[in-house]
Amino acid sequence: MWQDIQAAPADSILGLTEAFRNDPSVQKVNLGVGVYKDETGKTPILKCVKAAEKILLEQEATKSYLPISGDPLYAAEVQKLLFGKSAEVIISGRAVTAHAPGGTGALRVGGDLLKKFYPDAKVWLSNPTWANHKGVFKTAGFELAEYDYYNPASRAVDFSAMVDSLENIPADDIVLFHACCHNPSGVDLTPAQWKEVAAIGKDKGWIPFLDFAYQGFGEGVEADRCGIEEFAATGIDFFVASSFSKNFGLYNERVGALTIVSPTAQEAAVAMSHLKTTIRVIYSNPPAHGGLVVSTILSNPKLHAQWLGELAGMRDRIKAMRVALVKGLAARGVEGDFSSIANQRGMFSFSGLSSDIVVWLRSNKSIYVVGGGRINLAGLTKANIDYVCDAIAEGLRQ
Repeated sequence: MWQDIQAAPADSILGLTEAFRNDPSVQKVNLGVGVYKDETGKTPILKCVKAAEKILLEQEATKSYLPISGDPLYAAEVQKLLFGKSAEVIISGRAVTAHAPGGTGALRVGGDLLKKFYPDAKVWLSNPTWANHKGVFKTAGFELAEYDYYNPASRAVDFSAMVDSLENIPADDIVLFHACCHNPSGVDLTPAQWKEVAAIGKDKGWIPFLDFAYQGFGEGVEADRCGIEEFAATGIDFFVASSFSKNFGLYNERVGALTIVSPTAQEAAVAMSHLKTTIRVIYSNPPAHGGLVVSTILSNPKLHAQWLGELAGMRDRIKAMRVALVKGLAARGVEGDFSSIANQRGMFSFSGLSSDIVVWLRSNKSIYVVGGGRINLAGLTKANIDYVCDAIAEGLRQ
């Protein structure tokens, strides 16, 4: 049945990883795929995860199905991460959470649910955004549009242009935000800017949808949720898609959550009823193991503290690599100002490297960078930073 059908193009990021794996060079460096690497270039299993899995192995008594929305303890712990343990939104019961298969699954479930009740809405994405956002919401049936976000000249948020865009988005359209560690730019809103954006959302009546894939990778678990807290304070409806791939290192477990916040507990209950019917026809109920690991860690004070320490270690290593890259390029007399890389947050950065340089680095140095110059700082280590800086300097002098 496939003989007359053309093959689909490879995913721009995952396809890059496949090419990296097939590269025989002993000096190859992958700065493309969005996966954390430690100083040895490996994606580690956190010690707190190993400890939680040991507890589960000893205590788990069944492999029966979870409820459609997942384990209630998991939902409760996710909400504490999002809003804080004693937050009004939790006490009032106006937030509901369902365990989803990864952050991508949470986005897609949310998209399908919104399409049911807002069939004519557009989904507005930041310019730029994570490439898969477009695929997820387009496949859910939405027309897509963009709002201004990043200024390539200043390598910072163009907040005045962003505000102008947001103020012209119609009521009942859906606006997707990166809650922190913007992918691919690495530039985030300040707390004051989040407050202004939330106020615009309340005034204009569009529906905020926050993608929260990197909580704790910016400044810390609490600081990184300031945008969530600002929208919660407005009392309006909004959605949050969480992912625990990065901050728990649970990439292959596909652990995520979709949280819906409503003005009242009664409305939240209605939202959950329709969220369950949406989930039922997609995957029926979520995979258990990763969610049980997360809830075990977050509900155990000792493991929770250990997780925060390990998360801080990952965050600090990425920040150190940012500084090392900036200093390394400056030491080699590379033209241009790369200092913005040190000020950005999370794993990603728009490096400012042109498409020609990206191709040259791959072809001549086996250094893999996503088209457009987005780099994953976690792919840098003390062992390869000099090689990468030398290669970039050489490439820019071509």
